[in-house]
Amino acid sequence: MKAQELREKSLIEKEKFLAESRASLRALRFEIAGQQTKSHRAYRSLKKDIARTLTLMREI
Repeated sequence: MKAQELREKSLIEKEKFLAESRASLRALRFEIAGQQTKSHRAYRSLKKDIARTLTLMREI
């Protein structure tokens, strides 16, 4: 998700997106460890989305 899209969301929506992203990251990490998927790019992009969300939440 782009930073501009995140800026338009309310704080509650950002927190919900953050919780969903962290849950997805956890599931993807277990899939990669179990060699069920080789989608390392998705893992990297999820980490960046989480970092971007946390940064924008701190701006307030």
